[in-house]
Amino acid sequence: MQTEHLNVALERQRLAFRAQPYPSLAMRRDRLDRLRRLVKEHGEAFCDAVATDFGTRSSHETTLLEIAPLLAELRHARAHVGRWMRPQRRGSSLEFLQVSNRVEYQPLGVIGIMVPWNYPLLLALGPLVDVLAAGNRAMIKPSELVPKTSALLAKVIPNYFSPAEVTVVEGGVEVAQAFSALQFDHLVFTGSTAIGKRVMAAAAEHLTPLTLELGGKSPAVIAPDYPVGRAARDIAFGKMMNAGQTCIAPDYVLVPREMMPQLVAALVEHIESFYPNATPAGHFASLIAERFRARLGAGIDEVRARGAKVVTCDIDLSGAGSRFAPTLVIDPPVDCLLMEEEIFGPILPIVPYDSLDDAIAFIGRKARPLALYIFTHDRKTEKRLLRHTISGNVTINGTLLHIAQTDLPFGGVGPSGQGAYHGFDGFVRFSHARGIAKIRLFNPSVLASPPFGAMAKWLARFMTR
Repeated sequence: MQTEHLNVALERQRLAFRAQPYPSLAMRRDRLDRLRRLVKEHGEAFCDAVATDFGTRSSHETTLLEIAPLLAELRHARAHVGRWMRPQRRGSSLEFLQVSNRVEYQPLGVIGIMVPWNYPLLLALGPLVDVLAAGNRAMIKPSELVPKTSALLAKVIPNYFSPAEVTVVEGGVEVAQAFSALQFDHLVFTGSTAIGKRVMAAAAEHLTPLTLELGGKSPAVIAPDYPVGRAARDIAFGKMMNAGQTCIAPDYVLVPREMMPQLVAALVEHIESFYPNATPAGHFASLIAERFRARLGAGIDEVRARGAKVVTCDIDLSGAGSRFAPTLVIDPPVDCLLMEEEIFGPILPIVPYDSLDDAIAFIGRKARPLALYIFTHDRKTEKRLLRHTISGNVTINGTLLHIAQTDLPFGGVGPSGQGAYHGFDGFVRFSHARGIAKIRLFNPSVLASPPFGAMAKWLARFMTR
């Protein structure tokens, strides 16, 4: 679709929304059911398309990290959307007892969804679940870096949805720029902070409300009481899935100084056990493009030149695509590329700390991250880390799992994003919470109408008590 056709597609959906501004529960469930059939019937084809786009990515990884969470979100939304749609009664103060208050959630209209390349199915259709549950229509712009997946999405969507319900817009950077400048009723963008700033600037022209899911340097903090081997296993899992190309992957680890050698050894052991040389090479994902491999290599060259210890895991990197071996960087300089920018690859810096206060201060000096991982069995330590850090979501004694919880909001804070969706929070995000006040038998404004006398004076004293 060329950029000049974008407004045509948007206007088609706007007209359809005006004709049906409040879809019934049955219609919303029907749309969710159609989306579920799409995912179920084309799951294998999407796994193949994603693997082709990446060069190598296991179908198990795509199924577990994209298809399964999508189906869970669909089940949750379908089961609860009827309750979410019900008006919510709100209270009224003593002087307004003759006014009944309620909130009704009204669909916004047409929602734009801009999708990154790293999880091209989940991050296209995940927001769509909440958009459809809230009664909206959607235009989706997939990433040009995953052309096979984008083309498949554009091909199958029309088999389940009319263009007035859901439209997929293919194209490169020029189309993406034009897409972000459309006058949507809400725009969802998932991607880098740098591109997010451009999207925000384009959306500002129309005051388009935004949900931004960005990223940042998400830390994992191992407390002194937690078993190092168990933490290493969970951190290795969270970091190496999709070869580290995950916005909520642990970006660095803070560990008590005396536990650092044990952690390094345990991480290497777990990573190499995940991808033994006897296992097909495709189990460890490729990087999406050679330029990303070059960037990671430059980061490693820098820390080596500056004296940091680098440990490379021994796994089979043969096969298609641009590959990069899982690598640990021990006590890197705080001002190096790997510690200042989101890594987005299978490199994991290990940073020692001498006290929990030092670890908290280290996190506080950096931009607020999209995720935080805390490893402790001590409730006081857990509470202290939660109270003295600010991040998007948190998983305690694990990694990544918060994003798979259908009844938790997911979103960043500050530089890592704004707005949250998933489940009821997604329904609310893509709705207008319309406050409605209804006069019962007696309108209290009669008592405050001019000419002002004793009653108005008494009422003023009462209301300013």
